[in-house]
Amino acid sequence: MEKASSKPLRWLLITGGLYLTLISTSLFGSTRALTTDSLRSFEGMRVYNVGVLMASSLDSPFDLERAGPAVDMALELVNKEFLSQHNIRLHKQQASYPSCSGNIAPGLAADMHFKANVIAFIGPACAFALEPVARLAAYWNRPIITGMGDQPPSETELSVSSGILGRLHKWKNDTSGIFKDKTQYATLTRMSYCQCRLRLVFSSIFKQFNWRHVGLIVDRSDLFSLTVGKNLEHGLRKQGLLRFVRELDGNDEEQYDHYLKDASMYARVLILSVRGVLVRKFMLAAYSLGMTRGDWTFLDVEIFQGPYWSDHDWQVGDRQDHTAKKAYEALLRVSLLTPTSPKFQEFADSVRRLAQQDYNYTFSEGEEVNFFVGAFYDGVYLLGMALNETLSEGGDINNGTAITRRMWNRDFHGITGHVRIDDSGDRDADYSVLDLDPITGRFEVVAHYYGLSRNYTPVKDKTIHWPGSREGPPPDIPPCGFMGNDPVCHSNEAYVMILYASFAFGIFLSFAITLTCIAYKRMQVTADLNNMSWRVRPEEVLLEVGKPFSSRLGLQKNEQTFETGLEKLHRGRGSVTSCSSLPPTRVFTTVGIYKGTRVAIKKVTIKKKLDINNQLLWEIKQVRDVTHENTVRFVGACIDSPVVLCLTEYCPKGSLKDVLENDELQLDWNFRMSLIHDVVKGMAYLHGSEVAVHGKLRSCNCLIDGRFVLKISDFGLKTLTTPSEIIKDQMYYTKLLWVAPELIPSTVVPGTPATQKGDVYSFAIILEEIVVRGGPFEAARQFLDPQEIIARVAARETPPFRPVVGTRDCPEELTELMERCWADNPDDRPTFEMVRSIIRCIRKGYCENLMDDLLRRMEQYANNLEALVEEKTAQLSQEKRRSEELLYQVLPRPVAQQLMAGEMVRPEQFESVTVYFSDIVGFTALCAQSTPMQVPLKLHSRSFTFHLGEIS
Repeated sequence: MEKASSKPLRWLLITGGLYLTLISTSLFGSTRALTTDSLRSFEGMRVYNVGVLMASSLDSPFDLERAGPAVDMALELVNKEFLSQHNIRLHKQQASYPSCSGNIAPGLAADMHFKANVIAFIGPACAFALEPVARLAAYWNRPIITGMGDQPPSETELSVSSGILGRLHKWKNDTSGIFKDKTQYATLTRMSYCQCRLRLVFSSIFKQFNWRHVGLIVDRSDLFSLTVGKNLEHGLRKQGLLRFVRELDGNDEEQYDHYLKDASMYARVLILSVRGVLVRKFMLAAYSLGMTRGDWTFLDVEIFQGPYWSDHDWQVGDRQDHTAKKAYEALLRVSLLTPTSPKFQEFADSVRRLAQQDYNYTFSEGEEVNFFVGAFYDGVYLLGMALNETLSEGGDINNGTAITRRMWNRDFHGITGHVRIDDSGDRDADYSVLDLDPITGRFEVVAHYYGLSRNYTPVKDKTIHWPGSREGPPPDIPPCGFMGNDPVCHSNEAYVMILYASFAFGIFLSFAITLTCIAYKRMQVTADLNNMSWRVRPEEVLLEVGKPFSSRLGLQKNEQTFETGLEKLHRGRGSVTSCSSLPPTRVFTTVGIYKGTRVAIKKVTIKKKLDINNQLLWEIKQVRDVTHENTVRFVGACIDSPVVLCLTEYCPKGSLKDVLENDELQLDWNFRMSLIHDVVKGMAYLHGSEVAVHGKLRSCNCLIDGRFVLKISDFGLKTLTTPSEIIKDQMYYTKLLWVAPELIPSTVVPGTPATQKGDVYSFAIILEEIVVRGGPFEAARQFLDPQEIIARVAARETPPFRPVVGTRDCPEELTELMERCWADNPDDRPTFEMVRSIIRCIRKGYCENLMDDLLRRMEQYANNLEALVEEKTAQLSQEKRRSEELLYQVLPRPVAQQLMAGEMVRPEQFESVTVYFSDIVGFTALCAQSTPMQVPLKLHSRSFTFHLGEIS
C-alpha cells in the first residue's frame, strides 16, 4: 500500500506543491484537504483545488448546508463536461466560518491559497466576509465567484466581535454597492443580484405607468432596507423621479401616519424600504387615512419569501388581518424571479437529498431551494466554461485575471434561467412584480423585469388589481395638485358647491320619493286587504238544476239548466264535491254562472266560526294576485258558516286525471309534453309568487280549459280550504300517494306547512301518471292498498319505494328527471326553474303548444284533402271518358250524343223490319269455356252466319 500510494504523492508534490492531508480546525471554522485515498482514482489526471468558503449554521438562505450540495453537483458536472477532455479534475477545498465576519474568512482564504494552492474561490456569500477575501483574491490573481453580492448581514448575524460595526457608516453612505469598484475587486464575479440594479426595476415600473413623482421611506435600523433605500435614493434622484425621502428608526414606535401625510404632499407613489413588520404597520396606517382606495400606490422589496427577510405577509393572526388584507391591495411587490422550470425542480430535489446525505441537513417543511443556491451552481458552471475555453486556447489556468475576463460580458442558460453577466462581473438579474389577489389573499406575478432587455414585461392574461374599482393606475399628479391648490380647481369652487348642493338635494328628493313609495305601497296593500269585492252573495250566482256536472264529461257536449241562488248548497241539497271527497274515478264539480261567466264552485264544511282576520285577508289577496295562463283564477268566495263556497275559473275539459282515464282520447307525446310543460310553468310561477308553495299538487288539481291549456288549481287559502276534521278513510290514504315521504308523518296534522321540495315530489308522481297513463303507483296498487304503499314510502326504505315505470315509450331524459324529482333526500330534488330548463331541452322536436299542434294537424289534413280531391277528380274524368267511348260502341253516335246531352231520342220509322229470335243450345257451357271478350265475338259470328244464310 505504501508503494502504491507514493507515486501519486511524489507527483502532486512536484506539480502542485499540495499537502496530501490538511485538516485545520478551530473555534471559527474548518478546512478539508485532498487525501491519498481520494487521489488514487485520479492517477494520470492533473488535480487542481478550488476553495469553497461559506458560513455555516447561520440559518441563512446561502449558508454551507444549503448551498454546499449545489457546489458539489456543479463541480461534478464541470469535471465531466468541460475538464475531462483536458485530463484535469477540480477538487473542492472546503472551509466554513460561524458568523458574517471580516476577520475569520481572510485567514481561511489564506490557508487555502498558501497550503492548498487553490486556483479559484467559491464564496463567501456574506458581504462583510466577501470584501476582504475579494481583495486578497485580486492580489493573488485568483478568480472568486459568489452566489450573493452586496447583501448585508441580517440582525441575527451582527455581533460586536465580528468587527463590522465600525464599517456600518460606510454601508449607510454607499449608493452603488461596495463591490462596484472593480479596480479593488478585479477578479470578483457576482452571480446573484446587485442592489444597485433595483433602481432600474423601479424605473421600468414608473415608466410603464407614467409616474414621475415618487416618495421613499427608509428604515435605517435594518441594513438590508438601508442599503436598498440608499441605492434607490441615489438612482431615482439622479433620474429626477424622487420628490420625498424620509428615514426612520424601525426599532422605535412612531406615528407612521405622520410620514404618510408628509409624503402625500409630494407624491402619490411611495416606496417602503423597511422591514416586513413595518410594511404592515404602514399599510394599516394608510388604510386608516383612506390612502388604499386607489388614489395611492405603495411598493416594497422582498427578495423571496422566507424568515431570513422577516415576515412581509399581511396575515399574522390578529384581529387586523382583514383590514391588512384590504390595505395590501394597494401594494406592489418587487422580488427576484423564482425559477419554476421542471429542470430547476429536479435540481432542487437533488439538493435536498445531498444536503441530508452529505451535510446532515434537512430542509424544513415548506422551505424552498432558493435562488441563491442555484446562483452558486451557475457560478461554478460559469467557472468551468471559462477554464475550458482557457485550456482549449492554450492559456494559463493560474491566470485568474484572464479566466475572470472570460466570465464577464457573456450570457448562458443556467439552472436559474437566463444568466447575463455584464462587463464588470455583475449579473443582470431578472425580477418579478407581484400584486395581491383580493380573492385568494396571495401575491401573484403580474409582470417581469428581464435584465437582458431591461423592460417592464406584463404577464399574459394577468392584470393588476387596482383598488377602489379602478380600471387603471392612479394618476401621477392629483387633479387639483398634491395640496389641492390648483387654480383650475379654485375657479370651479362655485360650480362644485352647486354640484354638491344639487347632489344633496337629489339625495333628499330620492329619500322623500322612497318614503312616499313605501307609504303608498303600504296604503295600497291595506286597501287590497280591505277590498271585499271577492265576497259573493248567494243570490248573485246561477246554479245548475239537476244532478251535478261531471268533469269526466267535460270533453262531451252537455245541456245544463241553471237556477238562482246558492241556498240549496248551504242547505246541503245537490252535490258539490272535489277530488278530496270522491274516488279518483268519479270527480264532480258544481258549475254556476257568476256575473255572466261560468265558474266552478267548491264546497268546504267548516264547523268552527270563521273570522275575517288579517291572515284570511292576506291569503285571499295572495290568490287574487296569482295571474298566469297556467293557474286557475280565483273569482270569489261565500263564507257564510258552516259551509264555505269557493268560486274559481271553470275549466270545461275536466282534470288531468279525467284526460288520462278517457280511452277515447289519443294521447301522443306532443300532447303529453304540452301538459307536462304547462304543469311546470304553473308551478314555477307559484313558487316565485307570494303563495310560494302549493302543498296539494295532484293530477285532479290540474285542470284543462277549452283550449287544452292545463291550469293548476286548489292552491293557497289554507284558512278556507282546511277542513275542521280529517277522516282517515280509503280516500285519505289515496291522497297521500302524492305526498313526499318527509311530509307524510306530519301531514296528518291539519294546516301543516308544505314545502317546495314536496311539490317537486308530487310533480314526479304526476309524471308517472302521464307516462303510464294511469293513477299514482299504478303498478304497486295492483297488489297493495294505498295505506300499505304510504307505509312503505314513509319507512324510507333503501332503495326508496317508488312507482315502477318500466320500459315505456317515453324519452329517457324524462325518466331521469322523474327519478331526480322523487329523490328521498329533498336537497337532491331540483327546483321547478331547473325542471323548466330540463323540460325545454327534452321538448326539442315536439310542438311548442298543444293548440298550435292541433292547428298544424288540421292544416296538414286540409292540404292532404285537397290533393285527394284533385286525384279523385282526375280519376272521375278518366272514367267519364271511358263511359263515353263504351256508349259510342254500343249505340249509334247520334243516339249516344242525344242521351249524353239529356235529350229524348227521336224514334226512327222503317217500312219493314225483321225480328230475329234465337235460342243457342249450350250457351251456358259456351260462356264457361270462353273469356269475357270471346263471348261477344262468338255471338257476333253466329249472328253473321245466320244473316248470310238468310241472304242466300
